[in-house]
Amino acid sequence: MTAAEIVAPLRRVKPLLTWGAILAVFALTIGETRAEALLNVSYDPTRELYREVNEAFTEYWTAQGNPAPQIEASHGGSGAQARSVVEGLNAQVVTLALASDIDRIAEAGKLPKDWQGRLPHNSSPYTSTIVFLVREGNPKGIKDWGDLVAEGVQVITPNPKTSGGARWNYLAAWAWAERNGQDPKDFVGKLFKNVPVLDSGARGATTTFSQRGIGDVLLAWENEAYLALKELGEDQFDIVVPSVSVLAEPPVAIVEANIANDEQRKLAEGYLNFLYSPQGQALAFKNYYRAWDSSAAAPEDVARFPKVELVDISHFGGWSRVQPEHFGDGGIFDQIYVPK
Repeated sequence: MTAAEIVAPLRRVKPLLTWGAILAVFALTIGETRAEALLNVSYDPTRELYREVNEAFTEYWTAQGNPAPQIEASHGGSGAQARSVVEGLNAQVVTLALASDIDRIAEAGKLPKDWQGRLPHNSSPYTSTIVFLVREGNPKGIKDWGDLVAEGVQVITPNPKTSGGARWNYLAAWAWAERNGQDPKDFVGKLFKNVPVLDSGARGATTTFSQRGIGDVLLAWENEAYLALKELGEDQFDIVVPSVSVLAEPPVAIVEANIANDEQRKLAEGYLNFLYSPQGQALAFKNYYRAWDSSAAAPEDVARFPKVELVDISHFGGWSRVQPEHFGDGGIFDQIYVPK
């Protein structure tokens, strides 16, 4: 056998070994990337908040000696987002508008049914409420919920079937009617007769009101109303604070069924815990949410919020009662709302 005949097989083996090594390294790299990736499925008007949170958390996480995480966010109507997770959207954490949407994910077996007791404040790192956004000068003279059922007033709100914020809008109106001796079902029915269009989420409703010029008043998350003033100009809109509103408690949770390994769990836990840290709370205040810990927040971010009488979900019997009774198929909303 010649020297050439001996060397030839070795030359054939070397590339095979090289490609094998490359594939092994590639597989390990893919595994590491997946371990450090996280998808936060959130509701509509949290885009600005989580853009800042994701940047700040990444800096914090890497400063602790961890690999740089790959964090992505998905936004939409809270109810629609919950349905997407139930149907297979691979979220590691959810930060939705109300507890019943996360309960729905729990009922699908994707996280424990006691999820709400796993983080402080019923797993709500910040709160908000519902206010009115009106056009500059308040030409229709809107001061409280009772003004929304007047003839000729167009009210913009999202669809309670798909939007968590819309469900809070509905309940705030219901609470006002109760406090003022009116039949709440009749009052809320009259209010929705003044709604010309139902968007699927809060951000879409804001666009309808502020950019398309439809409607006289927008029922808005407080943070969304402040954001509209900031981005579109205080010379275009005014905020009206009603006499009664709701204590909206947007909750967060880890979607246990979508956690791939221990490293991803560590990342998801760190991410949600960061929301409760002084830095995370300061970012919530900065983005117009009523957070719990003001120790690191700018004083002006804390002082901006007006005092208002707030009714919490327990007043209505909790989400386990409210969701089917008011927003389930054939519920009160279906009874009072006639699509235009």
